[in-house]
Amino acid sequence: MDARDILIRPIITEKSTAAMAQRKYTFQVHPDATKTQIKQAVEEIFKVKVIKVNTMNVPGKKRRMGRSVGYRPGWKKAIVTLAEGQSIPIFEGAS
Repeated sequence: MDARDILIRPIITEKSTAAMAQRKYTFQVHPDATKTQIKQAVEEIFKVKVIKVNTMNVPGKKRRMGRSVGYRPGWKKAIVTLAEGQSIPIFEGAS
Protein backbone atom coordinates (compact mmCIF):
# COMPACT_ATOMS: atom_id res chain seq x y z
CA MET A 1 0.00 0.00 0.00
CA ASP A 2 1.04 3.56 -0.70
CA ALA A 3 1.41 6.00 2.22
CA ARG A 4 -1.58 8.01 0.99
CA ASP A 5 -3.71 4.85 0.92
CA ILE A 6 -2.91 4.14 4.59
CA LEU A 7 -3.85 7.55 6.03
CA ILE A 8 -7.46 8.26 5.08
CA ARG A 9 -8.14 11.50 6.98
CA PRO A 10 -7.18 13.37 10.15
CA ILE A 11 -9.64 13.29 13.07
CA ILE A 12 -10.34 16.80 14.39
CA THR A 13 -12.39 16.72 17.59
CA GLU A 14 -12.13 18.52 20.93
CA LYS A 15 -10.39 15.54 22.48
CA SER A 16 -7.90 15.06 19.63
CA THR A 17 -7.18 18.80 19.51
CA ALA A 18 -6.39 18.79 23.25
CA ALA A 19 -4.04 15.81 22.72
CA MET A 20 -1.99 17.82 20.21
CA ALA A 21 -0.43 19.65 23.16
CA GLN A 22 1.24 16.31 24.05
CA ARG A 23 2.32 15.80 20.38
CA LYS A 24 -0.41 13.18 19.76
CA TYR A 25 -2.18 13.29 16.38
CA THR A 26 -5.21 11.21 15.42
CA PHE A 27 -5.95 9.72 11.98
CA GLN A 28 -8.51 7.43 10.38
CA VAL A 29 -6.44 4.71 8.72
CA HIS A 30 -6.96 1.77 6.39
CA PRO A 31 -8.44 -1.19 8.32
CA ASP A 32 -5.64 -3.54 7.19
CA ALA A 33 -2.77 -1.15 8.02
CA THR A 34 -0.26 -2.23 10.67
CA LYS A 35 1.42 0.04 13.23
CA THR A 36 4.68 -0.12 11.28
CA GLN A 37 2.97 0.90 8.03
CA ILE A 38 1.18 3.78 9.78
CA LYS A 39 4.47 5.00 11.30
CA GLN A 40 6.23 4.91 7.92
CA ALA A 41 3.32 6.68 6.20
CA VAL A 42 3.22 9.56 8.73
CA GLU A 43 7.01 9.97 8.60
CA GLU A 44 6.99 9.97 4.78
CA ILE A 45 4.07 12.38 4.29
CA PHE A 46 4.72 14.90 7.09
CA LYS A 47 8.55 14.55 7.43
CA VAL A 48 8.46 14.03 11.22
CA LYS A 49 9.87 11.43 13.65
CA VAL A 50 7.22 9.08 15.13
CA ILE A 51 7.88 7.55 18.56
CA LYS A 52 4.72 5.51 19.15
CA VAL A 53 1.55 4.40 17.34
CA ASN A 54 -1.62 3.29 19.15
CA THR A 55 -4.42 1.77 17.08
CA MET A 56 -8.02 0.84 17.80
CA ASN A 57 -10.94 -0.55 15.82
CA VAL A 58 -14.03 1.62 16.24
CA PRO A 59 -17.22 -0.45 15.88
CA GLY A 60 -20.09 0.78 13.72
CA LYS A 61 -23.05 2.33 15.53
CA LYS A 62 -26.53 0.86 15.32
CA ARG A 63 -28.90 2.91 13.15
CA ARG A 64 -32.66 2.47 12.61
CA MET A 65 -34.97 3.63 9.89
CA GLY A 66 -38.48 2.65 10.86
CA ARG A 67 -38.58 -1.04 11.65
CA SER A 68 -35.37 -1.92 9.85
CA VAL A 69 -32.12 -1.92 11.80
CA GLY A 70 -28.65 -1.55 10.33
CA TYR A 71 -25.13 -0.55 11.30
CA ARG A 72 -22.77 2.17 10.18
CA PRO A 73 -19.49 0.76 8.94
CA GLY A 74 -16.71 0.31 11.52
CA TRP A 75 -13.31 1.95 11.02
CA LYS A 76 -9.76 1.98 12.36
CA LYS A 77 -8.23 4.89 14.29
CA ALA A 78 -4.54 5.56 14.96
CA ILE A 79 -3.07 7.93 17.55
CA VAL A 80 0.49 8.86 16.58
CA THR A 81 2.95 10.30 19.13
CA LEU A 82 5.76 12.44 17.71
CA ALA A 83 9.27 13.05 19.03
CA GLU A 84 10.07 16.02 21.29
CA GLY A 85 9.99 19.30 19.38
CA GLN A 86 8.16 17.84 16.36
CA SER A 87 4.73 18.93 15.13
CA ILE A 88 2.52 18.70 12.05
CA PRO A 89 1.84 22.26 10.85
CA ILE A 90 -1.49 21.52 9.09
CA PHE A 91 -3.07 20.52 12.40
CA GLU A 92 -1.91 23.66 14.19
CA GLY A 93 -4.30 25.84 12.17
CA ALA A 94 -7.23 23.55 13.06
CA SER A 95 -6.95 24.05 16.81
